[in-house]
Amino acid sequence: MPPTDSLRPSRRAVLGLGAAVAVSVAAPCPASAAAPDFEQWREHFRARALAHGITAETYSRVMDNLEPDMSVFAQLRDQPEFTEQTWQYINRRVSDWRIIAGKEALRKNAALFTRIERDVGVERGTLLALWGVESAYGDPLVQQNHMRPVFPSLAALAWAEPRRRAYWESELLNALEIVQRGWSTPEEMRGSWAGAMGHTQWMPEVWLHVGSDYDGDGRVSPFGRPDDALGSTARFLVTRGHYRRNEHWGFEVRSHGVHAGGARSYEKWASLGVTRADGVAFPQPKATAKLWVPEPGGPEFLLGPNFYAVRSYNPSMNYALAIVHLGDRILGGGPFIQAFPGSERALTLAEVQELQTRLTQAGFDTGGTDGRVGNDTMKAVRDFQLKVGQTPADGYGGLKVLARLRQGG
Repeated sequence: MPPTDSLRPSRRAVLGLGAAVAVSVAAPCPASAAAPDFEQWREHFRARALAHGITAETYSRVMDNLEPDMSVFAQLRDQPEFTEQTWQYINRRVSDWRIIAGKEALRKNAALFTRIERDVGVERGTLLALWGVESAYGDPLVQQNHMRPVFPSLAALAWAEPRRRAYWESELLNALEIVQRGWSTPEEMRGSWAGAMGHTQWMPEVWLHVGSDYDGDGRVSPFGRPDDALGSTARFLVTRGHYRRNEHWGFEVRSHGVHAGGARSYEKWASLGVTRADGVAFPQPKATAKLWVPEPGGPEFLLGPNFYAVRSYNPSMNYALAIVHLGDRILGGGPFIQAFPGSERALTLAEVQELQTRLTQAGFDTGGTDGRVGNDTMKAVRDFQLKVGQTPADGYGGLKVLARLRQGG
């Protein structure tokens, strides 16, 4: 597993990718047996690309010697699955490591975030959290160790993934157009098996149609300096998510038995008896929000339009909650006041590193001991749980697992 859990394409719907990354297919025949069919498809697709405006030179440059990456079908079929409760999902993403690294990322890029807030209107916490979850704040080791050339992946999917073929063909055309515009090269375009790339994991369609040259270097790129990626992601939240300037995403509240309904003003919610969990008054009483209770007995929230703007980036409610909560934590906010039923507190960075070290010493490879929990660490935890009979064997590395490791297994 990569050192950031965000790089699990089967769980993430990146910037309009939606259900495409969640689809599973039967594995096609081996590449060697299917190669003549791929050759035929490649020649057929050449005509479509030329009709789309791709030059013969660009097509030949990218596609003539390309071999399809057949491993994408194993990725589709064999993505490791872990059942996470809501509190576990939040704890893994709003981790001590991400909060600490997010503060440092803000320190290094404060002027950029100030500019984006002025130009686009998206506050820094949300963008920092998206950046942290999607690429560990642009960690080059993620790009180096866990990304692959996207053209072989997209070509394989466009050729042999039957149920979403039109989608993958469209993304392959978008990727070809990016090369033709001179914004990138086939060699630079490395990403997930599904084709998401860069700091905030753009699909080619988003790169092409939402990306902007925010650093003024003459091209649009999600790689390198984070300016284009973060500026364009802010633009995405505004244009496709309808993000509202100067509104907070929402608040943890006490509903006091008030039932959820449609959108009402904070003023109206307050008149019905809903209060902020911290006891502070709502700062914009005329703004509107919806009441959401993820789990009975757990924290309750009033969610404004900007929460749903984040959800436009990924349709998961838990994902959006993790993003906005991480953003608040990076900017100095505290944990939720009301705990989720049966939850544990999140491990500190030092505790996660200890967990990883003890697992590795016990023969369960976590893929590193840097305090970042991803699929490798979760698999190691689950294997350890199965070995010692700890139930449920859910792969969650929390206080109970750490205590058992400290006891020597």
